[in-house]
Amino acid sequence: MITNTFKQALSAKQPQIGLWLGLANSYSAEVVAGAGFHWLLIDGEHAPNDVRSVLSQLQAIAPYPSHPVVRPPWNDAVIIKQLLDTGAQTLLIPMVQNAGDASNAVKACRYPPQGVRGVGSALARASRWNRVPDYLKQADEQMCVLVQIETREGVANLDEILAVEGVDGVFIGPADLSADMGYMGNPSHPEVQATIDRCIDKILAANKAPGILMANESLAQRYLERGALFVAVGVDTTLLARSAEALAARFTSNLQKPASGEQSVY
Repeated sequence: MITNTFKQALSAKQPQIGLWLGLANSYSAEVVAGAGFHWLLIDGEHAPNDVRSVLSQLQAIAPYPSHPVVRPPWNDAVIIKQLLDTGAQTLLIPMVQNAGDASNAVKACRYPPQGVRGVGSALARASRWNRVPDYLKQADEQMCVLVQIETREGVANLDEILAVEGVDGVFIGPADLSADMGYMGNPSHPEVQATIDRCIDKILAANKAPGILMANESLAQRYLERGALFVAVGVDTTLLARSAEALAARFTSNLQKPASGEQSVY
């Protein structure tokens, strides 16, 4: 059985630094897999990924120390089942609004009777096609379920979400949260920051792992200092776009100065 080292690190309160992957490409995923990040988020919600492209990225990342985390497009047991069978052990479930949503996410990641994950290990990379001894009995304990709160409703229901057994961590989505609070594109607004701080405190008090994505380095460092345990500090698409713009601007006078992105989550 492949041990979920990311889950172990969160349980041991060891901060994990990550990078968001939106290029939906196994070759670029392998490039950054050797860069030294603790975890890499394969995004199926906002990036053009499907089960096959997620699989190829899992395979590309597998030889490297970085742990792959997969975000499905929705809190859907069918899609989650497919992603788990491809070998994903850590999922970030988007738009969790209440305890019922969180419970459904956990159940989707567990075999019966604790959950509803379909049994098809003979077809699954996760079990190495039934070459992993007792995979069906061991799989549940290696699954790491991260739920994402990104609205005022999710924040209001955070206590009940944290009470759901099987939730390992709560990820705060600053882009959607700031938009829902009326501060579109401004996650650094004092009211948004105060809300994030309160959420981090509550998550830590419940002995769960807080997480967030923030490309603004000073804010990312601030969240780490407050106790956030899994923090994505950049996005592959942004790194490529801004680096390419900066290089072009140094040699081409008719291009506009590239955006700094200082206020951006991404």
